[in-house]
Amino acid sequence: MANTRNPTKYLAIDCEMVGAGPKGSISQLARCSIVSYDGDVVYDKFIKPSMFITDFRTRWSGIRPKDLFKATPFVQARKEILRLLMGKIVIGHAIHNDFKALGYTHPADMTRDTSKIPLLNRKAGFGEKECASLKRLTKAIFNRDIQTGRKGHSSVEDAKATMELYKVVEEEWERTLASTS
Repeated sequence: MANTRNPTKYLAIDCEMVGAGPKGSISQLARCSIVSYDGDVVYDKFIKPSMFITDFRTRWSGIRPKDLFKATPFVQARKEILRLLMGKIVIGHAIHNDFKALGYTHPADMTRDTSKIPLLNRKAGFGEKECASLKRLTKAIFNRDIQTGRKGHSSVEDAKATMELYKVVEEEWERTLASTS
């Protein structure tokens, strides 16, 4: 299932957030990973949030205080990331969370969210309207475990898994989108 379009037009993104404010309730970007269509890492940096961190959410984010000592400031990282995403079809899992942490809105027709595609759920044997986690979809479709252990998620691993899931249904998904536009 080769991509007959231009593979350089596709990027998958995954972000890890830490918490700021009361009880860490305000999500702040702390790491962003972007991979190419072929799964090569295009961007992977720890990012220093503009707000004071009250919860590192390490169990999920994998972020530890030492990771952010020499991290790229949010404003600079955001510029770098948006420059990469410009004009690309961006793939993510529950990608609205990543865009929200970036304070960014990507054009809807150039966004692919693997958490909202009935085709993938069908292939995985889940209900079409179910919002399956990246971990469950990856296990069901590739019989591969991700997000294991207590060290938290790896945004690189998650971005790669997202791109792989996209490729499973790419031709059918893109055909469906083309026929509805």
